[in-house]
Amino acid sequence: METKLERIASKSANTKRPEFTSLYHLINKELLMQCHKEVDGNKAVGIDEMTKREYSENLEGNIENLVDRLKRKSYKPMPSLRVYIPKSNGKMRPLGIACYEDKIVQLALKKILEAIYEPKFLNCMHGFRANRRCHTAVKELYNRINIGKITRVVDADIKGFFDHMKHEWILKFLNYYIKDKNILRLVKKYLKAGIIDNGQLVKSDEGTAQGNIISPVLANIYMHNVLTLWFQYIIAKECKGECFLVVYADDFIAGFQYPWEAERFYEQLRSRMVKFGLELEENKSRIVESGRYLASLKAKRGESTRLGTFDFLGFTFYCGRTTKGNPWIMPKTSSKKFRQKVKEIKIWLYNNKEQKLGKLMYMLNVKLVGHYRYYGISFNSRMISNYKQQARELLYKVLNRRSEKKSYTREGFIEMMKYYKLVNPKIYYSLFC
Repeated sequence: METKLERIASKSANTKRPEFTSLYHLINKELLMQCHKEVDGNKAVGIDEMTKREYSENLEGNIENLVDRLKRKSYKPMPSLRVYIPKSNGKMRPLGIACYEDKIVQLALKKILEAIYEPKFLNCMHGFRANRRCHTAVKELYNRINIGKITRVVDADIKGFFDHMKHEWILKFLNYYIKDKNILRLVKKYLKAGIIDNGQLVKSDEGTAQGNIISPVLANIYMHNVLTLWFQYIIAKECKGECFLVVYADDFIAGFQYPWEAERFYEQLRSRMVKFGLELEENKSRIVESGRYLASLKAKRGESTRLGTFDFLGFTFYCGRTTKGNPWIMPKTSSKKFRQKVKEIKIWLYNNKEQKLGKLMYMLNVKLVGHYRYYGISFNSRMISNYKQQARELLYKVLNRRSEKKSYTREGFIEMMKYYKLVNPKIYYSLFC
């Protein structure tokens, strides 16, 4: 099966406009068995409450029955279960949880779509792609804004991207390469399956449930057609100066050498989004003075190098100074994310304060390492050290709430910390290599 998908990927990579007319037969017993093995059995269950373990009890029969329904076109995905998780701004993020059998088919379909589209996606896209992640996006942005002649950054935010992708446009974009109507029909079934929200079935002509296995690749295909191709073949060719685009899912940053070209892009971006059923979050979208080149020009003129800041993937990019005193654009943990993470660790500590001390310290260190692994990038040592210090002070308060009598004096706590040490901050990701 991998060989067949590799052949599809090879054809897509080496053909300007490939057409795939026969794909549906690839969703067979072999691929579905493989997808069953790969699906995480610890994830939440959908509306049928079927778990991976329960599905595995009659795996052979269940997969054969599924293959038969797919062949007869009688397979019908069930609605996803809507759940809400808190966002950093206090609002709730809606997620969709598909039924287990639908997860298997979605993963099979995802593999096929990725084989076709991964060779077509531009290098500026980093979200939900193999060998790319948040850190590669941050690194590309860091390099672009420091090495080029950038003076303006367009920091744009799309309002409810996953909820407002138009179904008709998704199918049109897919139809550009995929001519197998059965694959398009299967995608349409997922888009039209709807959501069970608070016990009510909700159907719509837009959006794909964030949290479903197939949603990330559909989101990438949408952004590829709506934004990245447009930027590369229209916007970049119209620009007289340097420009760049860095995209992670629906988050993106565009940079320009000339202010008027940044302003023109921002105005055209509004219209472009509306055309495809999307809308910019105006109170979060703006043009910012930024870039090492601009800071250097200001320094030469004896002006202040204090430039605007902007956030991307939890990091604030600001103008600092290198060890040689030269202006340089650097990332650090954004204030909003820092406060959110401190609040989360505080809640976690209070919820686990009755744990035995050894176990509590072990779990706290696991939490700290997780934080360091994401935020431990070049230039961010101070912020991750601050996070450790905040966690240490919260630990002191929590341990003294375990009983009516204080468990530790400050001196006693310091002595205890010599035995149960908190893991030290570490830079896990270098922006220089």
